[in-house]
Amino acid sequence: MKIERFEDIKAWQEARVLVKMVYAVVDSDRRFGSDYKFREQIQGAAVSTMSNIAEGFSRRTTKEFIQFLFIAKGSVAEVQSQLYTALDQGYINEEKFDELYSKSDEVARLLSGFIQYLLNKNKHSISSRNSSNSNNSRNWGGVGVKEG
Repeated sequence: MKIERFEDIKAWQEARVLVKMVYAVVDSDRRFGSDYKFREQIQGAAVSTMSNIAEGFSRRTTKEFIQFLFIAKGSVAEVQSQLYTALDQGYINEEKFDELYSKSDEVARLLSGFIQYLLNKNKHSISSRNSSNSNNSRNWGGVGVKEG
């Protein structure tokens, strides 16, 4: 399956869900919402995950794309770490922590799988990529692509 837009990437779609979840949990607790620096930090890390997938997709080479996917993976780890702070400060309960951590872990696993696929594909098709990538769509064999 071809990925024609960054919105077709499953990891981006799930990162978007994570952003919505983070914003919702911040809005649900007055103390969390009033901790401006921490609120901006966790929201920023979640948005950064989604944004780096999109930015990497727009780059010219698979190597650059992979670099941005690694940055996105770092941002999702930052969200996971900050979830512990939110739990420890009483901004979220264990159930909400587990829900958010599970979603962030899903995004991290999708990113890892996509990175691994691209690294392996890049090893085998450096010369063919240059000749077959004349249009803006990319064929990554369905990895990281949402069906539907």
